[in-house]
Amino acid sequence: MPLSTHSQSDDEQYVFVASLDNARNLSNILKAIAFKDHAVFTATPNGLKVTVEDSKCMQANAFIQVEVFQEFTIKEDLVGFQVNLTVLLDCLNIFGGSTAPGVSTALRICYKGYGHPLTLFLEEGGVVTVCKINTEEPEETIDFEFCSSNVTNKVILQSENLKEAFSELDMTSEVLQFTMSPSPPYFRLSTFGNSGSAHYDYSKDSDMMELFKCTKTQVNRYKMSLLKPSTKALALSCKVSVRTNSRGFLSLQYLIRNDNGQICFVEYYCCPDEEVGEA
Repeated sequence: MPLSTHSQSDDEQYVFVASLDNARNLSNILKAIAFKDHAVFTATPNGLKVTVEDSKCMQANAFIQVEVFQEFTIKEDLVGFQVNLTVLLDCLNIFGGSTAPGVSTALRICYKGYGHPLTLFLEEGGVVTVCKINTEEPEETIDFEFCSSNVTNKVILQSENLKEAFSELDMTSEVLQFTMSPSPPYFRLSTFGNSGSAHYDYSKDSDMMELFKCTKTQVNRYKMSLLKPSTKALALSCKVSVRTNSRGFLSLQYLIRNDNGQICFVEYYCCPDEEVGEA
């Protein structure tokens, strides 16, 4: 790949360099969290984390592990910057984002550090395009405190089953209510729209359910407008983990396989709209 022919002296000026044979393996994941213009990028030796927030009520994180990249060099323990995600996605698809077999856009990402632009080298069919995107100091992101000790209830299901539920739920409802309980209805999604209330139930013994671990009954409502962007990640995913913590915060973690079959994760956190009650 021509992009790998950069000299060693070129790379020495960068604090972060990463390359992918197929830019779609990054752009597809980023599209799943692209509901606001700005994103905070955090590179560590484990890989790349990209965070987007909405009104401090909702946060989406995309995790691209170091193994997904053909090259991943970082000279500090942590490199962080903020960029316009819309502009970045436009650059990543500058060649049209072809899905034709055998046609892919190679990508090399370079960053010199604070105050410098993010430089993208994109190559397809021997043509190289260089894009420079202004960076900003990253804003501090919220810690939703979703450590395992705070998790009250957790279910893991095949994404197909959640896609089916979302297609049947009344999206005119302002909220989506999650009921998670060790007793029936176990796991229920409810809406309250123009045509009345609707429920979608999952039994803990259902074939749809890969894991059911609920310790107490929680009924929480979340604004539909905050959850809607997560359907982009749901569409790409093969499994989804639904968790709630003791404060009623919601975590939706989507397992997504890229074009090469490698696993990446997208996680959405959402604040509850109102507490309906606990048993």
